[in-house]
Order: sequence, then structure tokens, then C-alpha cells
Amino acid sequence: MKRTTGNTIIHGHLPQLLGYQLRLTQLAVFKDFSDSVSDADITPSLFAVLVVIDANPGLKQTELAKAVHLDRSTVVSAIDKLERRNLVQRKRVAGDRRTNALQLTNAGSTLLAQLTLEVSEHERQIAAQLTQTERETLIQLLSKVSPESR
Repeated sequence: MKRTTGNTIIHGHLPQLLGYQLRLTQLAVFKDFSDSVSDADITPSLFAVLVVIDANPGLKQTELAKAVHLDRSTVVSAIDKLERRNLVQRKRVAGDRRTNALQLTNAGSTLLAQLTLEVSEHERQIAAQLTQTERETLIQLLSKVSPESR
């Protein structure tokens, strides 16, 4: 059995695995995202929720869950957090006591505008080593791996 020598750890065939490389990339991207929007206390998932609600005012929670690829209970928790911060509001759908339509509050719209600028800078930073063509190719290739493409 091969062991590490000094401070070098042998990773075996992990570096050749797509999932391993995607996970390392996700960790780096999420850390940079957190550093880029640290004052806002917003995660990538919460940012996605804000963006999708902004683009689809009146969206139902179940539709949001599907759009951002989160289970319904996770979306409820996310909406609860955003509602406590006065960023999102739920409105009952007429004739259906169980269904809520979602929309950003004025504070949510203001924060999203600020976050959008910060996330644009974050995107620029994480893609700094890529040409525009490489960036577009990477997005295209990753979309082929995503569950939506299967």
C-alpha cells in the first residue's frame, strides 16, 4: 500500500474523476461567492431563490422548488429566512389557502440589485483564467452533465 511521503498526499485516481473535480470546483466557487457577498449573509442557494422570484413575481413555492432544484422543505426554510429579513413576502393565492405566491419586497429588490453587481464580480474572478470562448464552452459542457440534460 502506497503511503504519503512527507507532506504530499497521493490522491490515487481521484484527480481523473469528473465528480471529484466538480466537487473541488464547487468548494472553491462557493468560498469565493461567500467572500464576495459576505456582508449580505446570502448563500448561492438563497441568491438563486431571490433571482428566480424576481424574474417570476407571483411564483408558487412548489414551482420555485422545482426551478432552483431544492426539495420543498428546503425551499420553505429558505423562504422563511428571507421573509424574516423582509426580503420576500408570501401572498395567499385567491381561492387556495394552501398556496402562496412569492414576490420580493422593496428591500429584497434593493439587495438583489447590490448582490447582482457583487456576483458579477465574483463570476469575473472565478473565470479569470478562462477566455470568453473557454467560459462559454465550459458552461455548455457542464450543462450536458446536469440532471436537466438527461
